[in-house]
Amino acid sequence: MTRLLVCSLTIVSLAAATTAFAAGMLTDSKGMTLYTFDKDKGKVSSCYGECAKLWPPYVVQKGEKMGKDWAKTKRKDGSMQWTYDGHPIYYYANDKKAGDATGDGKGGVWHVVKE
Repeated sequence: MTRLLVCSLTIVSLAAATTAFAAGMLTDSKGMTLYTFDKDKGKVSSCYGECAKLWPPYVVQKGEKMGKDWAKTKRKDGSMQWTYDGHPIYYYANDKKAGDATGDGKGGVWHVVKE
């Protein structure tokens, strides 16, 4: 008796957000610097309203995956924000190009994520 074995191969493509440490600072895939906020409570963001306009959260896009030390946390509006090493992650609106880190130390509570 001869058996015919049929295999089905499904290829799934997942979007991967690429982050890296550039010049010792954590950046997104476009080289934009990422920050933490001292007023956050663990993995919970404290930055909303006017704060979030100046410090936009690093929001999870559908299908994105990250590596070790990355997780997601839910914001009040239901969106998901990336956390790194247990801290919510943000951009600074006044950083205009890759490598800018003009928000580091602002108000003594905003910090570039460093290696």
